[in-house]
Amino acid sequence: MLIRLNKYLAEQGIASRREADRMIADGQVSVNGKLVTEMGVKVDPANDEVKVSDKAISDKKENAIYIMLNKPEGYVSSVKRTRFEKDLVTDLIDIKERIFPVGRLDKDTTGLLILTNDGTLTFKLTHPSSESEKEYEAIVNGLVRKGAIEKLEKGVKLKGEKTKPTKVKKIGDRVLSIVLTEGKNRQVRRICQKVGLEVFKLKRVRVKKLVLGKLPLGKWRYLTDEEVEQLKK
Repeated sequence: MLIRLNKYLAEQGIASRREADRMIADGQVSVNGKLVTEMGVKVDPANDEVKVSDKAISDKKENAIYIMLNKPEGYVSSVKRTRFEKDLVTDLIDIKERIFPVGRLDKDTTGLLILTNDGTLTFKLTHPSSESEKEYEAIVNGLVRKGAIEKLEKGVKLKGEKTKPTKVKKIGDRVLSIVLTEGKNRQVRRICQKVGLEVFKLKRVRVKKLVLGKLPLGKWRYLTDEEVEQLKK
């Protein structure tokens, strides 16, 4: 039975479909010894040999792994090391299985990051249609006025496109709780800048019902079965 290559990679826990598309476009994937860079290619898992970065993929699925990391600053939410980005979030997790981050946290953002080998869950949490809530705590400069909060809640324009309505709550003199249901690049920092606020520190504290809690910075733990089920709902 033929299956799209990006879907096959996701089902094998290599990456989400979106990340798989990036890997294909970057020339990291080959089928039967031939490099594949175009989208839409289909493979036969029973007969075709698929490799990622010259490593063959077994059609036997690994046990599903679900991890929460309290990401420190300076680490990149990627599995691809470059000469410019040498410190990866996976460096902080000492397990032998291949896992990848669900979505991205900016290099200078800390907090809750999920890592897994479950491509289906990754796709579900990162697809725009899921509108999964993600809560951030932002320390900003200056006084936070009511008008700025109202503008953030209604949505602001980024490159001509209006962001979705946002839940914003003042939890300190210069600290905001911001809940997003979309994931545009550096969105919290950019929308705050639109209302005259500069974000000095940013931490993600929640994804859906999964809360970072008191997990120390730079540490990780496995998710419980209940937490995983909540994420899948």
